[in-house]
Amino acid sequence: MKIEVKQESDIFLVELEGRMDTNTSPEFQKEMEPYYTKQGFKMILNFDKLDFVSSAGLRVLLLIQKKSKALDGSLVIKNVKPEIQEVFDMTGFSDILTIE
Repeated sequence: MKIEVKQESDIFLVELEGRMDTNTSPEFQKEMEPYYTKQGFKMILNFDKLDFVSSAGLRVLLLIQKKSKALDGSLVIKNVKPEIQEVFDMTGFSDILTIE
């Protein structure tokens, strides 16, 4: 999975490409940790080029979402493909995550 982070003002824009699965989720979590552990962080994940999310990927997304609540931050996921949206719907993540 390719991960690119840009900062605009106080918002971290994260472009993801490829697959978020058992092999790539630990790397994703490690690379995002400096951003999602800051008080009041604002993160936008662009899923436009993300093709797949496994249960391991969902776990990392849930971790970041929980941190956002605890640290008065925000997490928004944008440009979700229909097949990934279906995973979010089936697992109940659509009710937990902010998806635009």
